[in-house]
Amino acid sequence: MINLDTMTTEKQNANTLNLDQMPVAEALKTMNKEDQQVAKEIENHLPEIEKAVKVVIDAFNQGGRLIYVGAGTSGRLGVLDAVECPPTFGTDPTQVIGLIAGGEKAFVKAVEGAEDSEAMGVQDLKNVQLQSKDVVVGLAASGRTPYVIGALNYANSIGVQTVAIACNQNSEIGKIAAIPIEVMTGPEVLTGSTRLKAATAQKLIINMISTISMVGIGKAYKNLMVDLQTTNEKLEVRALRIIMTATEVNIDIAQTKLKEAEGSVKLAITMILLDCDLTTAKQKLQKSKGHIRKTQ
Repeated sequence: MINLDTMTTEKQNANTLNLDQMPVAEALKTMNKEDQQVAKEIENHLPEIEKAVKVVIDAFNQGGRLIYVGAGTSGRLGVLDAVECPPTFGTDPTQVIGLIAGGEKAFVKAVEGAEDSEAMGVQDLKNVQLQSKDVVVGLAASGRTPYVIGALNYANSIGVQTVAIACNQNSEIGKIAAIPIEVMTGPEVLTGSTRLKAATAQKLIINMISTISMVGIGKAYKNLMVDLQTTNEKLEVRALRIIMTATEVNIDIAQTKLKEAEGSVKLAITMILLDCDLTTAKQKLQKSKGHIRKTQ
């Protein structure tokens, strides 16, 4: 039987022993106060997160991928971060992948027992043809999910860079991964409900990893999403605003250049900043490996 007594994420929270008797206002205030501790705790682990970001940037520069692996809430968070990358950063859908125990159907409905299979974690990585140039990030609040353990062990066995994100110290996945990130979020407001503080911590960390890694490979100019995909009206308007903000041109010029750039925000900005045509802009960006600043 699994020993939960050693896991802080499973302990009772002394501040919420009377949660069922608290007025709504007090319960919300208490929960909010607990949540505020998450970001403070993450601050203590920025050096480890920095290491993770740097290996992901290196992987991307070599044509590698970022692959999240998790079960339950942890797996859903990885999938969520992965699916947001193509519209935000213009990436290929295979560059950032989220694998969840039990497959895609587990995103909306729990698949009983799926997280208990190390073999399934291995097979899911084999199914996406894991390569040594990839990075695998294992997510598990408990730090002991067999599905994630199996995936990380397999990744290590073929020379893949591995990262573990857990919310308990001395976690099993932390011992396996090359870069362990163990954020002590403490007992949950609702005992053992790691969809709360533990999940918040994991989401904040993977947001950091994916966002700053994308910035590191030229997916931003200043703090603007220059590889944004204009897949709907809102994003088309945002694209124009980005061009106008980056270059200080009016909307008419922004629209004209975006059309000339075949819908590419990054190319439109480069054309304006360098006062060049589309072909030259493409050449400049190719030479600078996608970094607008390095074209100037």
